[in-house]
Parts: sequence; C-alpha cells; structure tokens
Amino acid sequence: MNAKLRVATLGCKVNQYETELVRQGLQRVGYTDCESSEKADVCIVNTCTVTSEGDSKSRQVVRRLNRQNPDAKIVVMGCYATRAPQEVAELPGVAEVVTDKRELPDLMSRFGVIDVPTGLDGFSGRHRAYVKVQDGCLLRCSYCIIPHVRPKLTSRPHQHIVDEVSRLTEAGHREVVLTGIHLGHYGVDWNRNKPKEEWIRLAHLLRDLCELTGDFRIRLSSIEATEVTRELISVMQDHPHRIVPHLHLCLQSGSDSVLRRMRRRWGTRMFLDRCQMLKESLDKPAITTDVIAGFPGETEKEFEQTLTTCQQAGFSKIHAFPFSPRRGTPAAEMSDQITKQVRSERVKRLTELEKELRKDYYQQLIGYKLELLVESSRDLVDKASSGLVCDNASGNLAGSPTHRLLRGTTCRYAPSELMLPTSAETGIDSLNVGDLLPVHITDASDDKLIASLST
Repeated sequence: MNAKLRVATLGCKVNQYETELVRQGLQRVGYTDCESSEKADVCIVNTCTVTSEGDSKSRQVVRRLNRQNPDAKIVVMGCYATRAPQEVAELPGVAEVVTDKRELPDLMSRFGVIDVPTGLDGFSGRHRAYVKVQDGCLLRCSYCIIPHVRPKLTSRPHQHIVDEVSRLTEAGHREVVLTGIHLGHYGVDWNRNKPKEEWIRLAHLLRDLCELTGDFRIRLSSIEATEVTRELISVMQDHPHRIVPHLHLCLQSGSDSVLRRMRRRWGTRMFLDRCQMLKESLDKPAITTDVIAGFPGETEKEFEQTLTTCQQAGFSKIHAFPFSPRRGTPAAEMSDQITKQVRSERVKRLTELEKELRKDYYQQLIGYKLELLVESSRDLVDKASSGLVCDNASGNLAGSPTHRLLRGTTCRYAPSELMLPTSAETGIDSLNVGDLLPVHITDASDDKLIASLST
C-alpha cells in the first residue's frame, strides 16, 4: 500500500496522544505521512469541544482539509465528534465519525490494522512525549462538558505504560509527560471495594517509572490540588533528578462562593495549603494553573478574591480563559451571565498579574542549577558593527558561525536560552536539539531565563 495520510489535532495532550496512536497504527499497514504539497487519501481530525472556539476551529480544520484534499476520506474523532456527531457528519468530506475513543482499535481494524498498538514507539515531531495513562472524569463541575463526552473512568494497564515509557526514552525522548482526562484518578477504577492498603494510585506508577534506566525526566500534566498527596510529594522528593519540580494545579477561581457555583470540591484554603506543602517539600517548585474569568454571577469582589488567591499561591504561569458557556452544562443556564467585554477585561487583568508573578518567580531562580531540554538551535555570526544579528543557517549574511543560541524549557517549566561560542573547546558540536543540559541561571527577564552551561 502507498496510501497517504494527514492528521490534525485540536485540544489537549490526551488528544495529541490518541492521534499519534492512530497514526502509528495506520503506518503499520503502509500509510505514510503526506508531504506538504501532496494530496491525502485519508485525513484524521481529532477535535476539541472544551469551548465554543474549540468547536469552531474543529469545523474550520475539517473544511480546510476537504478543500485541500477533495478526494480524501475524512475521519473525525474527539470530544466535539462525541458531543455533536450529526453536526460533524454533515461537514464536507466527512466519511466517518468516531463518537467514543474506546472505539479506536475498531477504527484501526477497519483500515486493515491487525496488530493494534497498545502504546507508542515514538512521538513524531516532538522532543517531549505525551503518555496517556487514564481516561474519563467522574466529576460534574457545572461549567465543564468533558464528563459528558468522556464519562467512563478507565486506567491503562500498569505494564503497558512502563513498557511504553521505556520505548519512548530509548527512541530519544528526554521528557515524558504523563497525562489523562483526570490524571490524579489513575487507578481509581481498580480500587473500588478494596482496602486502602491495596489501592494503586498515581504515586505507585511514578515510583515504578523512576526505576527505568536512561537519561530522561518525567513531568505531570494537569492535576487537582486534592490529589497532591503526601505520597505523591514523597515520590517527587525521592527522585528529584527524574521528576521535575513542577505541578499544574487547576484553580479555576480563587473565590469560595464562585467555586461553590462551579461545583468544585474544595475551597481556597485547601488549595493554598497544598501549594504551601509543595513549597515546603520541594526546592523552588513551579506551580502553574488555569483560571476562568467571568463565570456567571462573578462580582467584582469575587474576581478580586481570585487575584488575591493567585498572588498568595505564587503561580509562575496562569492560563486565563474567559468563561465559555457549553450547551448541556448547568453553568450555561445560569442567570447573571457576564458580558463578553467584562470577561475580556478580567482576562487582561489576570494576564497582567501573571506577568508580575512570573517575573518574581524567575528572579528567585537566578543562581540555581537547572536542567534544560533543548528545543531549538540557531547559529549566529558576529559582525562587529551590529553584534550577533545573523542567522548563518538561513543564508542572510555570509560568514562562519561564531556563536550558537540554544532555547528550550527548564525543569521548572520556564523558557530559557543560552549563548555558546562555537570554538572547538566548548564541545558545542556534540550538543543537539532534544538533549537535556545542566545549566546555571545567570539572569532573568519578564518572559525567560538566561543561562550558561553548567559543569
């Protein structure tokens, strides 16, 4: 077979993982990725429905692929396909709609895949690899559509994950990100009716992954604050060179009254207590979060409480989103919907606060030794009249490279860059994109760390 394949993914890390799983399955029966100018025989679109913008972008991608590949069979999967299958089926070129991600093995078998993969062998085009460890969410937050489209709580077999991480690191991936729809509920579906001493949780999986050999690090994706247990922190303390000191804790609001309307399971005191426990247990951990601005009925006082909570938590990054009503959720039917103008203004204020908090956190890292995952490399030519301005690789200006600019992400989820002279003594030719480098933080700006190579 010499069929051509094109894939497109919207949304979260779980979606990106699932797209890659289907892609690798189809490659087993002869499908190859399209070059930019080639027409595809099959297009796989993995959609998102977290916000109305996700729906809109998903439709745009399907229509664009149909225009560019008029004879292609378009298969649409993902949360938008689950929520509105008929709406998706009516889009141009759509041949099949997959409404349940548990049907992915059946989807691949319909394309002739006999040996359906249980995990990935690599993650195409990425220096860090995502590993899905569980699916589904049992919570019923009043604003969230995801429990309606991914309601079944399932954890992947423990050994499948261990084997997959081993393959990914052997393939050269130096950072593995564990992800799930509700990551902290890994193992919960196995633990029902068992005594607590027999439970399997995320901390147990982490401890086993830390025992694997190789030069790689592990990062956790989004997790709920209540699931930052002493057991989880203990594993992070025991393996500081394997598990990065960064956790993304979902706040959503820093007002207790808004949290109750959101049907969240805790208040701000518990959230801040967990942040403090992390700071006392780990060395300068990075704590990042999500915040929804303009939830129905949110008063100015309640929003100011959110700003105060964010300051007290000391986040290094805030993903601020305007509230987006999702049909079928209680929040969409609430009275006192906030105007778009107010929601946008509150996102702006959160973004301004984030900039201050990020700068404060980055300043705290000056003098620290961190680990950098190199994600880009650029050769520069030193011109006396204008300094290091020329990217020699692009051919903008003739001359031998005198320096190399490396950029990437540190273990504390902060972007960083370092400049190295290209003299033979530096050994720079042995450094590659995708490497993990020990670096020393020498300075910081509002949006990045400045580093030197550490010995």
